[in-house]
Amino acid sequence: MNIKYLGHSAFYMEAGNYSAIIDPFITDNPQCTATVDDFKNLNHIFVTHGHGDHLGDAVELAIKTNATIITNFELGNYLLFNNNNISVHTMHIGGSVVIDGVSIKMTNALHGSCVITTDQEIIYAGNPCGFLINYDGIKIYHAGDTGLTLDMKLLEDEYVNAALLPIGGNFTMDIPDACKAVDFIKPDLAIPMHYNTFPPIKADPYKFQESASCKVKVMDVNQVITI
Repeated sequence: MNIKYLGHSAFYMEAGNYSAIIDPFITDNPQCTATVDDFKNLNHIFVTHGHGDHLGDAVELAIKTNATIITNFELGNYLLFNNNNISVHTMHIGGSVVIDGVSIKMTNALHGSCVITTDQEIIYAGNPCGFLINYDGIKIYHAGDTGLTLDMKLLEDEYVNAALLPIGGNFTMDIPDACKAVDFIKPDLAIPMHYNTFPPIKADPYKFQESASCKVKVMDVNQVITI
C-alpha cells in the first residue's frame, strides 16, 4: 500500500484498484498543495469527526468521485440530510465492517465533534473516532484527533503496520503522550500528524522520532511511502 501525506491529518492511500482518503482537509489546509480535482477515483473517504480541519472537502470529493464517506452515525446522517446525492456508511465505536473487501474498525478517540455552519450554528456531530483499516493484511491505524487513552493498548493485538498519530498538543496528544501511545500499540511504524498547521499545535516531529520506541517516519507533504 502506498500512503501519501497531504498535510495536517490528511492522508491518501492507494493499493491495487483501491484508493481512499482520510480526513480530507484540502482546500483550506495551509500545508496542502493538492486540490480536489487531483482526486479522480476514490473508493472510500474516512472522516474521524466533524471539525472543519477533518471533514474538509469530504462532500465535494464524494460527489466528484462517487466514493463512500465512512464516519459516525450522527455526522453521517447530517451529511446525508444536507446532501442526499452522496453515499455514506455510518458506524460507531467498536463497530467493524467489510466494504469493498476492506476491513474497517472504528476506534475510540478522546476529543469533540461538531459542525459549524455558515450561519455560525454549532451542530453536534457524534463521537469522534479513529480507524483501523485492514487492506489485504496491511493494517493502518489513523488515531484521529485524540488524547492518550489506555484503549490504545488493545491495538497491540492487531499488529498494526503503521500508526498515524497526532503530536501537536493543545487539542490532541503531545509528543510524550504520543510516545506512550506507541508503547501501547507497538506498531511497526509511527507517522506523526496534526502538528505545525496552526500556532497552537506547534511541535518538532523529530523529537518524537528520537523518543518513540518504534521506527518513526516524518513525512514531508506530498511524500509517498510504501507499507
